[in-house]
Amino acid sequence: MKICIIGTSGHYVYALRGIKADKSSEVVGISPGCEGENIEKLISQVCELGFKPKVYDNFREMLAELKPDIAVINTFFYKNSQIAIDAMYRGINVYIEKPVATTLQDLNKLIDAYQKTKVKLSTMFGIRYTSHFWTAYNLVKGNQIGEVRLIHAQKSYKLGIRQDFYKRRETYGGTIPWVGSHAVDWIYWFSGKKFKSVFATHSKMYNNRHGDLEVSATCSFTLEDEAFATVNIDYLRPQNAPTHDDDRIRIVGTKGIVEVVHGKVFMLNESVNGLIEVPLQEGPVTFYDFIKEVRGEGNCLVSADDAFYVTKACLLARQAADENRIIEFE
Repeated sequence: MKICIIGTSGHYVYALRGIKADKSSEVVGISPGCEGENIEKLISQVCELGFKPKVYDNFREMLAELKPDIAVINTFFYKNSQIAIDAMYRGINVYIEKPVATTLQDLNKLIDAYQKTKVKLSTMFGIRYTSHFWTAYNLVKGNQIGEVRLIHAQKSYKLGIRQDFYKRRETYGGTIPWVGSHAVDWIYWFSGKKFKSVFATHSKMYNNRHGDLEVSATCSFTLEDEAFATVNIDYLRPQNAPTHDDDRIRIVGTKGIVEVVHGKVFMLNESVNGLIEVPLQEGPVTFYDFIKEVRGEGNCLVSADDAFYVTKACLLARQAADENRIIEFE
């Protein structure tokens, strides 16, 4: 399986994990996706895995010459969907950073290209694959808490010093689609329910001179069957915190509750005595299952339809925050 990597501004390490797990895949080419994007760290990491990729300045030249099976795309966020469309029309399968598009117009163009080219596509919702979220998911799907009625999810990051493209909405896309997309994905994944409406808020206050970047946000979703879900998002995690992020979720069902906090899973239901910590299960290897799907060996945990639907939900939530109103889903 020949793989090219375009850009270094997202979670390309997910791809490296999957490539490392698959002994028959290789990274054959690397390029930036945008002018000024530094790819030196990526080159070093790929070489450490034992590969000798050809390095290009232009991704189109690389795709035309190397004709990879998969393009891993994670450049400045606003460019990802455009590059993905280019790759798809070349018959190349795509593993793309989330959100898969930063505008509804670009999302529709991406979906159209996907439907016309019939290549495989997945996105970098890598937190699904972590042992704590995988364990919690299996508890919910194993009917340990009954029907899902409420979900609350948290994404909290350190801000640090971000690249210039984060400072403009046109190139960044917004904090709800970038940071919040993981949490919106969890809601959709755990509940299995479609979104009916969303109200959201976001603020650029106290963003440490990062221009348009919102550092705090909330979303409130109404789901099918009168289920509800909320998300809080921030870049306000202190720099001396022990980890870069603090991901949490609480799923309330008709028979119990599952919570993920600090990488641990807790459950309370009708058949256990008090709150218990649940032993963690190992999930699939991120990106490796996409490689297997491309080979025809099963379905990826994150489908193209998941990628498109969650991205649309995030973009509508951003619109709701911009316009200070409830947005209905079609």
